[in-house]
Amino acid sequence: MAQKRLAWGYTTGTCAQAATKAAMQMLFSGAQADQIQVGLPNGEMLTLEIYDIKIAYAAQEDRAPSSVSCAVKKDSGDDPDITDGVLVYSQVKRTKGSERTLRGGQGIGTVTKPGLEQPVGSPAINQVPRKMILQEVWEACEEAGYIGGIDVEISIPDGERLARKTFNPRLGINGGLSILGTSGRVEPMSEQALIDTIRLEIQVRLAGGSRYLVIAPGNYGLTFLRDAYGIEEKAVIKCSNYIGQTLDMAAEQGCRGIVLAGHIGKMIKVAGGIMNTHSRWADCRMEILASAALRAGLSGEQSRRLLEALTTDDALAMLSGGERCLVMEQVMGKIQRYLQYRAGGEMETGAVVYSNVYGILGKTNLADVLLKRAVADMDQDGKK
Repeated sequence: MAQKRLAWGYTTGTCAQAATKAAMQMLFSGAQADQIQVGLPNGEMLTLEIYDIKIAYAAQEDRAPSSVSCAVKKDSGDDPDITDGVLVYSQVKRTKGSERTLRGGQGIGTVTKPGLEQPVGSPAINQVPRKMILQEVWEACEEAGYIGGIDVEISIPDGERLARKTFNPRLGINGGLSILGTSGRVEPMSEQALIDTIRLEIQVRLAGGSRYLVIAPGNYGLTFLRDAYGIEEKAVIKCSNYIGQTLDMAAEQGCRGIVLAGHIGKMIKVAGGIMNTHSRWADCRMEILASAALRAGLSGEQSRRLLEALTTDDALAMLSGGERCLVMEQVMGKIQRYLQYRAGGEMETGAVVYSNVYGILGKTNLADVLLKRAVADMDQDGKK
């Protein structure tokens, strides 16, 4: 059976652009526009429905509106996007003078940390959608022969609540969502979107003065770091399965050192040089553990038994305390080797591996030193 083709959607940037174009058209014509066609940054033409139109006049006898507000509904296609279905509003107003300005209104986040695309204090409206929105304003003014000022305010009424479920607070975007998009379209189920988010978070941390970073694959790692080291979730970069790409991006951006903290079930793959730990790429956890057991001096029969385990915790339960220490010593040595190899000598690396049953199972040689430096960076950043 052929796989269903996933539907593409369009970005919040496209919604803001389309709502602005429709609002500008209505501002100069006074007639409602139920649909609008826009050209996307990737060259595609898209026709979108217009919602919740409000046309206001400065005085009852005025023929031309003084302001118009309308919205476009976000469609994320088959991408699991939290903004799917939200209304993105644009309100345009005539103003004195000749300046054309773009502001963020209700539900649009404000940039509070350096390292993002827009400067601190600016609304979180990225460069490409910002350009497309203002281009619609200039073209509408030119077509109408209007030389006065225009104020554009983009808003997402439910944006502040939704933003709490995104990476925005961790990135230093407070109070709402971002207006995003480079092509104008949303690619469904995009891994690249997650990788781009990790890259951006690294960029923000380094721009904030951090030199050493702590990363964890998922929520279990975040909980472990909080309970074992008192490191809060907001101070940790969550890398999902993309351990290798996270190392690459950190090294490229000048990071001096990185500490990876994770559960044995995922980290054992790193001991085999596997840098994308998703099960669809590789699942040889027990084979790696069994080879570590052989190198640690355990018998062939003991090592073979590990291959029959369903989980890494089950495998560790087959070993005595002393045997676990010997096996994990071998595992940590391999993890250190492969992390340092992937870092290419550009930065120092370390790792801490734990189990929910047995606690901390092992650390690489530099793990404690790098953790100490990373915590010092966090403390320094907190004082700014």
